[in-house]
Amino acid sequence: QVQLVESGGGLVQPGGSLRLSCAASGRTFSTYAMGWFRQAPGKEREFVAAINWNGGSTSYADSVKGRFTISRENAKNTVILQMNSLKPEDTAVYYCAAGRQSPVMLVTTTAAFSSWGQGTQVTVSS
Repeated sequence: QVQLVESGGGLVQPGGSLRLSCAASGRTFSTYAMGWFRQAPGKEREFVAAINWNGGSTSYADSVKGRFTISRENAKNTVILQMNSLKPEDTAVYYCAAGRQSPVMLVTTTAAFSSWGQGTQVTVSS
């Protein structure tokens, strides 16, 4: 398994941007699919975005398509979530996750990810 540490959360006004980073330990990072999930108070954890092992395939929740972009740098053991045009409903704790998946199909359920970070708070408010 890999250990994951998120950073980059904070308070931002509606319409603003934030860039979340997830740093992974270990030499096998490039073999993992990576994902971002979020959980708002009183709600279940939900999928946000995912990327396959080499960055060739990505998937997004409908609620963030066109606003968020996931990317990875395997040489730096890092995955990034660029969030633009933020809305108050994007407020949540954001979690980075890693999972060993088929290289040809990206699975976005929480069960498909075995390692999780501690989360970083994102608050969108004026």
